[in-house]
Amino acid sequence: MDVYARARELIDAAHAADFRLTPDGRAVELVYADRMESWVTRMAANAPQILRLAARCQHLERWKVPRSNYPEGRAGYFAWRRGLYVTQAERARGMLLAAGVTPSEADQAAAWIAKKDLGSDAGTQALEDAACLVFLENEIAHFAEVHAEYPREKFIGILQKTWRKMSPAARDVALSLDLPTPIATLVREATSEPPPP
Repeated sequence: MDVYARARELIDAAHAADFRLTPDGRAVELVYADRMESWVTRMAANAPQILRLAARCQHLERWKVPRSNYPEGRAGYFAWRRGLYVTQAERARGMLLAAGVTPSEADQAAAWIAKKDLGSDAGTQALEDAACLVFLENEIAHFAEVHAEYPREKFIGILQKTWRKMSPAARDVALSLDLPTPIATLVREATSEPPPP
């Protein structure tokens, strides 16, 4: 078994420990990892193995650090998210090294997972594009149900923030997604309105 296959086994074993299950009985984190890797390879057919593995670590053991561990509000949310980036990056780096991946590749993957140089680093941008596309294709409808009390303007703002993080290629793909009509309408509105200051 090569080092990348060994790393995949370690990463997916961690995902499989997620107690949250999808309706078909799969660990939520494992499903998310599959979706992330799928988008990375769809957007970059020749994605190197280390980028594919980094994509699988986007939410590595996120279930161990619930949002409820942090204060309510915007500041608490951003503190939670920043903490996750660091924790997930270091955990992934450790797994990659344990599998025999070179330190330089493990460091690079950790930098991508930690969102270093978003907008200027191709690997970091590839992971961000995949995360945004997973959100739009698989999660936004449920998010809208859970947050039904949000005014329309708030959803537009969330979509505009998501849009700003995506590359032009990912935006083109996002506009071609087969989304539920209410969500597709919100996406069209969000992408045609100027973003909030």
